[in-house]
Amino acid sequence: MSEVVNVVCMKWGEKYPSEYVNVLKGMVKRNLSLPHRFVCLTDEPEGLRPDIEVFPMPAITVPESYDVSPWRKLGMFSQKLGDLKGKTLFLDLDIVIVDSIDDFFTYSPKFSIIENWTQAGQGIGNSSVYCFEIGAHKDVLETYTHEMDSVLKAYHNEQIFLSKKIGDIDFWPEAWCQSFKRHCIPGGLMRYFKAPVLPMGCKIVVFHGLPNPPEAIHGGFFGSLRKYTRPAPWVGKYWRE
Repeated sequence: MSEVVNVVCMKWGEKYPSEYVNVLKGMVKRNLSLPHRFVCLTDEPEGLRPDIEVFPMPAITVPESYDVSPWRKLGMFSQKLGDLKGKTLFLDLDIVIVDSIDDFFTYSPKFSIIENWTQAGQGIGNSSVYCFEIGAHKDVLETYTHEMDSVLKAYHNEQIFLSKKIGDIDFWPEAWCQSFKRHCIPGGLMRYFKAPVLPMGCKIVVFHGLPNPPEAIHGGFFGSLRKYTRPAPWVGKYWRE
């Protein structure tokens, strides 16, 4: 692949500070050998590294009661995102890249995404990591925009709507994207005695909910006795600028 590819993330609100974008940029730089552009879509560019391209957040209406959820991510399916074109890998901010991500760009010509671990076999993706062609699925945002009330009532979250609207999607090989909670932390009481491990063949560890990557390094209790994790110092090897 000789053409320039794109890696895009989004930052809005107060959930993630600029450090998360800067660290993601560093992880991409170390793990992507293809010529690429790294872009952050944000209306709050303060504190971002100077080598990060910044575009404004795409215009999208999200009702206030839904604004803490990821529906804003549907802005990725605008017909235009600045001057970007071609293959584009979207990455959430709360991930840790642990190996080369070159293969994500050549895996399939279709829209490709993680198969959501809690909904296996239902054709539903997890939108923490997906690859597509800029402008190829503008109908996703158009449908949401024109039928917002019915979409929000019919779909629990943006990734279910996205998956069902596109329909003809490919899932990444299971090993490539693994959940820190489901695949790294030992189950049951073993979480108190054994440290989280990095699964074989994993390229990206996805963090959803707590802990976030910097918290996982040190471990601790995250909400209840059942949500304890021992320190995972290996996370710090990868989660850095």
